[in-house]
Amino acid sequence: MPKNDILPKDILLALVLLTRLPLPQLPPQAFQRQAKAVWAFPLAGLAVALPAALLASLTLAAGLPAQVAAGLALATQILLTGAMHEDGLADTADGLWGGFNRERRLEIMKDSRIGAYGVIALILGLGLRWSALSALFAAAGVWPLLVLAMMSRAVMPALMAALPNARAAGLSQAVGRPHALPCLLAAVLAVALSLLLIGGAAIGAALAMATATAGLGALAKAKIGGQTGDILGASQQIAEIAGLLSLLAICR
Repeated sequence: MPKNDILPKDILLALVLLTRLPLPQLPPQAFQRQAKAVWAFPLAGLAVALPAALLASLTLAAGLPAQVAAGLALATQILLTGAMHEDGLADTADGLWGGFNRERRLEIMKDSRIGAYGVIALILGLGLRWSALSALFAAAGVWPLLVLAMMSRAVMPALMAALPNARAAGLSQAVGRPHALPCLLAAVLAVALSLLLIGGAAIGAALAMATATAGLGALAKAKIGGQTGDILGASQQIAEIAGLLSLLAICR
């Protein structure tokens, strides 16, 4: 079997990895393809964002404020992902700023308890997403939410390929480092679908997301020597915020 083969069943695997949707149980051997299935990460984002966008659209159609629609959209996405990306953001903030050396930072990131940095990161992250998403809904409707979800998942494979695993065990290490083809396909798929949805504004959002992800990657490399599952979760959140602010600036 070719090293970089792409199979339709990778979509189901990506959904299992990145969502809490009710899905068929996969056989253990299916998880041997985790690193190859990263090309489908944007489709997992689409599966999470589509119900959120539909609910937000119904909320706006009922005459409720954009702030309410944005709050329901965020709650839906958090429910469908099990807050895994928000958890990664909190653990990353605690670890990167709460420790004074690599070993202590990784230890803090593995701890299930949340510290002050993690709480602050969650408050700021959710606050920025909620307020900016409210403004974006009012300016451009709900469908940019799909763009943000797809492209913010497309940055994760790139970070997985660019940085070594910072620890010898954990979710990221279990998935493995993907080769270039699935990472490139994830990016092309996300950008192509985004262009269809919102046109050229998707390019600005993609550049903002790539820049934010590169910054996080450089910080993670300097602080812990690579990436972890928490870093990948944080990359989704930070990329989404960067893309959201970019779209808001373009659309207003």
